[in-house]
Formats: sequence, structure tokens, C-alpha cells
Amino acid sequence: MATQESDAGDSSVGGGTRTYDIVVVGAGTSGCYAAATAAREGLDVVIIERKSEQEAGHIACGDALKGADKFPDSIPKSQIEPAFTNTVVDHGRFEIPSEDAVLDIPVPGELAVIDRWEYGRLLIEGAEKAGVEFHYDTVVQDVRQDETGRVTGVDAMRQGEAVTYEADVTIDAAGALSILQDNADLSDATFDTNVDYSQFSSGYREIIEVDEPVDWSDALVFKPTKRASGYLWYFPRTATEINVGLGFQMNEQPMQLVEDLKEDIENRPEFENARVTDKLGAALPTRRPYDSAVAPGFLAVGDAAGHVNPTTGGGIAGAAYAGQYAAQEAIDAIGDGDLGEGALWEYNSRIMDHFGGRYAALDVYNIFTTAYDLDDLMALLAAMPGEQLAEALYEGSTDISLPLKVKTAIKTFGHWKTIYDLYQTKNLADRLLDHYEDYPDSPGGFETWRADRDDLMDEIYETTGAEPKY
Repeated sequence: MATQESDAGDSSVGGGTRTYDIVVVGAGTSGCYAAATAAREGLDVVIIERKSEQEAGHIACGDALKGADKFPDSIPKSQIEPAFTNTVVDHGRFEIPSEDAVLDIPVPGELAVIDRWEYGRLLIEGAEKAGVEFHYDTVVQDVRQDETGRVTGVDAMRQGEAVTYEADVTIDAAGALSILQDNADLSDATFDTNVDYSQFSSGYREIIEVDEPVDWSDALVFKPTKRASGYLWYFPRTATEINVGLGFQMNEQPMQLVEDLKEDIENRPEFENARVTDKLGAALPTRRPYDSAVAPGFLAVGDAAGHVNPTTGGGIAGAAYAGQYAAQEAIDAIGDGDLGEGALWEYNSRIMDHFGGRYAALDVYNIFTTAYDLDDLMALLAAMPGEQLAEALYEGSTDISLPLKVKTAIKTFGHWKTIYDLYQTKNLADRLLDHYEDYPDSPGGFETWRADRDDLMDEIYETTGAEPKY
């Protein structure tokens, strides 16, 4: 059972030291699924969350959910399904004003648009039903490590009181640019510390209500901003409640791009007399998943480990499975009495096998776009058939036949060098995907694997002319 040196009762407010099997930092998707998975196996688990109980689960998100049919059983889909407000959405719609084009892109798998705050509340409720303890208004101050470097918990402030949380395993679900990774000394571990703000994007979104149903209530709408580093989205929670948002690289000027969003909303007739009901912003990783997200006694999950599709920003379903995988490896490590990297390593392998390699290949296309003019990119996008675009956006690779190459070349006369470079980049992305399929099954082969991957990345930078991202 969880213990405390002062104040009786696990959930009481007070300082001192509390001891658990697992402490999870962050009550988002990955944190809740990790905690619920462990709690259902009888472990003592606490989630510490910086927000209040009323605000927990209120997270800036596009609200689009790909893979809506696939969630771990520790919090069953039936628990969160009431937050699925639009289940008829089935494709993406790309608006390209410079080409006077609108592209309909099929999206593989089950789609939904959700009410993210309601989803967050239901998620927390599901974790509570599994036996997870929650401590709100709790802000991490530091990471605790023993003389060997193993992470042994965190120091935090809970409602003004200093609290130490000791645990066999600490799971970092604290989101992008996590404070835990800033404070922990992970230099002797394989854990990926090659992380920089320029590898992340900022997202800003508003929830608006309109008088009349929009014509595209079955689509996720995307539109480029006037600057290549940003894009707009319009995701219909319902036919009259729309999540409108903006994503942009963190090295851009946000207010200029927010003005782009404001201007576009004002110029769309379907948004006449629109009313804003909520505003929120956040950072999200638009980079490859961490090469390794484990250290002795420590695992990172979800946004805290780069578990987001870098081309679409989607990450809910992947985060749920990352939480499950992390908890399962933690459970086994605690049971075996071995909390080292080797004991937790299978978590890395499962991530790379499930989606990590695919996301790393997708990031190559992000790198490609940084080196080319926006007009060239939009002309190329407008010329590509929807099925190939869908594969490129979600699978990390696509087949481009000779007839398709010829057809695309004809439609994009004047942009042929961009096309040639894209085909070369595609071949390198395929090679990178193959390399991730050979991810090492233990820490012993990690450095060699990473060195070979970095050589591939050097080829990608040379081919695209892009500035190195990592």
C-alpha cells in the first residue's frame, strides 16, 4: 500500500514522503492508460497532475482521433466513447488557394472528432475505476535519483506543501518539453537527450459555434497559412461546433500566424456570426519518436517521448498504447527486481514496431518541406492523387508508379526539380523505415544502430538541402 510519513490517508493533503510502486506524472492519455494498466495488476499507482481537479483533462488538441476503434482494455473504449461527438467524419479535405484546388484525401482506419475536455474527464474516471490514486494541484520540482543514477521518484509541491513521491518506477507523461527530462541526469543512459524546442510545434485552437451546419461535417479540413511553417485546421465536433486551429513551428512568430487564422475565419461565409466558446494553446512534438525513452527506473510516454505523427499532429491512440506498453514493462521489471535499462528495453522495441519507425519515416517529409518554396510544395500536393497522399501522410511510404510519375510531371510543369528531389527523398524515407525495423532488441546494439541511422539522416539532409533537425 502507499505510505506517507505525515498525514494519514493516501489522498489527504499534506507534506512528507509518499511511497508507491509507480508514480506517473501527468493525467493525459498516456499517463492514464499507463496508470490504469498497472493498477489493474494490483500495483499501487498515483498520478500527479499540475492542474486542478476541475481543469484536469482540459488540453489543447485538434480533437481529431485516428484509430478510434483501437484502445487498450485497461480503460475500455466504452468508457470514453461518450466523448466521441462526430463519428461520420471519414476523410481529409485539403484547401490549396494558390492552386485553386480542394483535395479529398481518404484516411485509413476509423476516424472520430471528440470533445477533448469531456474525453479527458472520462479518461480520468476510467483510471480511477481501475484503482489509480490522483493528486491534483501538484507540480514537480525535481527528479530524485540514487547514487547509481536510477530514478527513484520526484519532489513536488502539492497545494503549497512539499511532498516527496518515492517509487520503483517513474513514468513521465508530462507532455512536450517535459520538466522531468530537464531536471534528471540521464547522461549515462541511452535515453534520448537530443531534444530541442525547434523540433516542436505550437498549437492554438478555439472552439466556435455557428448558426448553420457546415457542408463539410464529414471531413477534417486543412489549409496552408501564408507561411510554409504553419497550417490551419477546421475539425467539426458536430455540424455546428468546430475546432478551429493553427499549428506552427516554435521558431516562428505566433501572433502573425494567429492573425492568419483570424483572417481566414472572418472570410469564410459558413463562420458568419460564429461564437468562440473556448481558447487554448500547447506545444506538441513534430519530430521522430525518441531513439530510447528508457533509463533506469524511468520511462517516458506520449508527447514526452515524441509519440505524435509528425505530419498530422495526431497522437491520442498511439499515446494510449505507449502508456500500456510502458506499464507492462514496468510491472515485469518490478516483479523481477531489476529496474535497469535492459529490463525496460522491450518498451522501446514495442514502440518502434507499433508506430515509431513509421513516424520517423514521416518526419523525413517534414524535413523535406523546410527546404522548398511554399508554391512548389502546394503545386506538388495538388498534383498527387489522394490515395498516395494518404499513404504518405499516415504510413510513411507510398508506391509511385511510372505512369503516376509521368502524370504528376505533366501537372507540375515548372516544379520538376522539386518532384525529382521528392522521389529521392521518398527512397531515403523507405530505407529509414527499413532501418527502424531492425531496431536492436537490447541496449547492447543501440549505439551501432543509431550511428547507422545518423548516416542515413546525413544523406537525407544532403539530398533535400534542409538544415539538420537533430
